[in-house]
Parts: sequence; C-alpha cells; structure tokens
Amino acid sequence: MIHLKKLITLALSFFIMNFTSGCNENPPVVTPSADSFAKGADVSWVTQMEASGKKFYNAADVEMECMKLMKSLGMNSIRLRVWVNPADGWNNTQDVLVKAWRAKNLGMRIMIDFHYSDTWADPGHQLKPAAWTALSFAGLKTAVATHTTDVLNTLKTNGITPEWVQVGNETGNGMLWDDGKASVNMKNYAELNNAGYDAVKSVFPDTKVIVHLQGGQDNGLYRWIFDGLKNNGGKWDIIGMSLYPATTDWQTQNQQCLANMNDMVARYGSEVMICEVGMSWDSPEIAKAFLTDLIAKTKSVNRKKGLGVFYWEPQSYGNWNGYSLGAFDNSGKPTAAMDAFK
Repeated sequence: MIHLKKLITLALSFFIMNFTSGCNENPPVVTPSADSFAKGADVSWVTQMEASGKKFYNAADVEMECMKLMKSLGMNSIRLRVWVNPADGWNNTQDVLVKAWRAKNLGMRIMIDFHYSDTWADPGHQLKPAAWTALSFAGLKTAVATHTTDVLNTLKTNGITPEWVQVGNETGNGMLWDDGKASVNMKNYAELNNAGYDAVKSVFPDTKVIVHLQGGQDNGLYRWIFDGLKNNGGKWDIIGMSLYPATTDWQTQNQQCLANMNDMVARYGSEVMICEVGMSWDSPEIAKAFLTDLIAKTKSVNRKKGLGVFYWEPQSYGNWNGYSLGAFDNSGKPTAAMDAFK
C-alpha cells in the first residue's frame, strides 16, 4: 500500500498553499449550485502526477494546483475513480478522500466513479478485485454494497457529499465478470447494479446514481443494456455516456450521441450525462470545436435532461502513462480545447 503519509503530506501542503492566505482561518466552503450545467473533468491521476513531479500552469505560465486551474478554466465539477485494493495505492479510498477534499473546498461538484475492481474497468476489462474472486454470488453483492458504503461513509465523515455516483465504469457488458457479465446473465448484472445503487442511497439518499456505458453514439448498445436492466428490476437515475471520436468523424458521432441521448430520455425518462470525452491533445482546435458542439448538443437534450459534459484526464501531458487524449500541451499548460468550457 502506498504511502498514506505521502498522501496526507500532499493534502496538507496544498491546503496551506492554495486554501489559506497566510492566516489561521479555515478555508471557505463554497456550496456549488446544483442547477447549473456540469462542466467537469476526471482528474484522478492528479496526486500520482504530483508525486512524480508533474506541475500545472495557466496560460500565463503561472503554476497552479490542478483543480484550481480547472476551475479557472470554467469547470465546476470533478470526477474521481475508486479502485478496491490497487497494487500501488492510487485511487484507493484514502487517495480519493485527498482529492475529494480539495474539490469540496473549491466549491466543485463531485462525481465518484466506482470501478469495482483493483484496476481499470472498461469494455474489455471488468475484473473482480482479488479479494472477491472466491465469493459466492450472494457474497459478491454484499462486497459491492460494503465497499460502496465504506468509501461513501469515509467521504461523509469528512463533510463531503458527492452529487453523483457511478455504480460501475463503462459497463456495456456488465461488471464483475463472469458473474455479472450482461451477455451471459443480465439478471446477475442487474442485481449487482442494484447492490451498488441501494448502498449509495443508504448513505446519501439525494445523490443521483449513474449507470455509465461506453460508445455514446451506439444507440443499439444502450437500448440492449437499459432494456435488460429495466426488465430485471435494475435501478438508475442517470444514464452516463463516454464519447471518444476521431478528429475526422466527431461531427457524425456528436449527432449520433445527441440522437441517443434524446432516445434515452424518451424511452426511459432518464436524465443523461456525458461522463467521459477525449481527443488527441495535438489537435486542440478540432477538439475545441468537438467539445463546443457536444456541450451545446447536451444542453439541447429534450426536457432539459442533458446534465453535463466531463473531459477525461485533460491535465495529462507529456505522454503520461502512454495517454495522448488529454488537453494540455507538453509544457503543462491547457490547450485551446479547454476554451470550450469557459
């Protein structure tokens, strides 16, 4: 496990540097407006990047704490992923607490993204945590509920209330394979989903629960999963989508995504949200056009049920972890893509 002392030190140092002004007063706690369109970023890598020496700068070359910089760029929301027992400690409960505490004290709205894995959960990987592999299905549902409540109670104890919680990440074929693989057993997936949903509501009754799939342009996928959940008693409040078009087809994918969002509203009465977007960092003007159009389209969703757009790890730069879809240049400064959020 990493380095709880390191994380505490990071948290304290940023409190001193960014949330006080040389005095002994507590930092101001700003209550975010819940009725505004969510413009956000998943910045879950931030503590790991800081520990490796990465720094972030505004357009004037002034160093800033990452979330503070995001807020200065027009963002009002932060998304944070949670892993159960990651090998290196990043994205565990304590690391999430450090980041959520920063976001809260900046007045940012918070989304918590449970992967229900020790590592990445996505369309190709939905691995059970190592500690859960031998559990019965009943035990697996209990583990989902316990993990969810433990993390959320840690936040609650520290005065942090997430506005949204995802139960699973990009679960286009379910989660916690093979027990919860939707193409094998949709009923099992619905029950695991509900274990997470009910756990969220037990801690934060007013927090909205998101079921999040990949491929926001793929209406067939969304109808299949959400019809399957509905037919098996599955619960959700918001349908979340990812959208990662190429620089050459973003207009088509944005239009398909809008059609899909409107269909989800009409078919299920659900609110919708774009939980992840990204585009190559070295095409900033195209990315800006893509994001500007997607934000406008999401705002135009029928019955005003399009809630927001989140960029995935825009602060990643310099080929961090091999990722090239951020929105910062190699000097650690935001590109023109981020102007879409102003």
